[in-house]
Amino acid sequence: MSRVLLTVALVLVTAFSAFGQTPVASTPTPLSQLLAEAEANNPQISAADYGARAARQVAPQVTALPDPKFTFQQFSVGSPKPFAGYTNSDFAYIGIGASQELPYPGKLRARGIVAERDADTKQAEVEVTTTGIADAIKSDYLQLAYLQQTLGILRQNETVLDELIQDATAHYQVGQGMQQDVLQAQVNRTKIVKEITMHHQQMGQVQAQLKGLLSRDQGSPNIVTEDLIETPLKRTSEELLAAVRQNNPQIQVDASSIRKQDAQLASAKREGKPDFEVGYMYQNTDRKYRDYYMFTFGVSFPRKSRVNAEIAEATEKRSESQQTLNAHLQQQLAEVQEEYVRATSDEELLKEYRDGLIPQSDAAYRATLNAYASNREQFTHVLSYFADLLNLKLEYAQTLVDHETALAHLETLTGATLR
Repeated sequence: MSRVLLTVALVLVTAFSAFGQTPVASTPTPLSQLLAEAEANNPQISAADYGARAARQVAPQVTALPDPKFTFQQFSVGSPKPFAGYTNSDFAYIGIGASQELPYPGKLRARGIVAERDADTKQAEVEVTTTGIADAIKSDYLQLAYLQQTLGILRQNETVLDELIQDATAHYQVGQGMQQDVLQAQVNRTKIVKEITMHHQQMGQVQAQLKGLLSRDQGSPNIVTEDLIETPLKRTSEELLAAVRQNNPQIQVDASSIRKQDAQLASAKREGKPDFEVGYMYQNTDRKYRDYYMFTFGVSFPRKSRVNAEIAEATEKRSESQQTLNAHLQQQLAEVQEEYVRATSDEELLKEYRDGLIPQSDAAYRATLNAYASNREQFTHVLSYFADLLNLKLEYAQTLVDHETALAHLETLTGATLR
């Protein structure tokens, strides 16, 4: 009996002191390495980057002058046949000319500013995509770390329960216990085996998601995470909320969209100015007649109704962009506050688990186990305390991953480095 108790106690000490550390053959991969890999290989990020670079090519197009026109004319006299009358009439001629449209000064520049602001918005959207992918990778990485570590807890407690089953069986065989004690212990072991199986399933799903985000082959080796440890939150709520306005990727997109709409409004107002066209043509009428030289100058006046509609559209879109920014800002601020409350509350819970609940439950379990070894306690009480201690360790692990996930999401929302 002493040998069993010594083995059980040793496993418990290992499970508690090396909380959830799963022995693995592969070298753990740091989260920072996966984030860099995703930024280089993720197709969504690449697509957004290509879109931003394409948008940079719009400004040179809209700021260029309209294409010049070159004209060839042949004017016949007396017959529709080509060159009819060219040698005997001073009206027949061959003409060569060119013309160029000239937008009102400042129009092209205004259009270019709109295109540049749109490219800025596309670039800001790249950051939104990048941070979104990073947030997903952090969440999956932390979840995988939680599963790998709690798998270690389950396996260690499965070993403990095997020892308890052997102990209960020995008691039953010498008439000091009941068969239902053995059956109850076996039921508890089956529950742990079920949890281990579910952990393997969940780990496979998270591995698939991570490999997809990293653009890795699904048949590549599985990712091994670093141990999950608590990271204290050192920023205040006020500091985090202030960082949202300056660094939040979605807010930067909305602010860039407003600047684009300001440029669009200025361009729409400029479109009300007239445009010009100049042309020149040389007309040859054979050598015995004098040649013709023609210069043309045209002015086109934009229709006021169309221009006013464009200005009104730009004004409404500018207001829409401002309200979108306001809505997103309030949403992001609320999310930051929620994650801050969650993180700080989890820190208090972790301290309670670490300093109070788990040590107390462990002490109660040990006392009950010793009493059972001396036939002073029922085996059902041992199983009850065993289950309580296991559940507390799993709850601690869940609270820890919730805390770290909250910090990771705060990093996405504020642009700050918290872990």
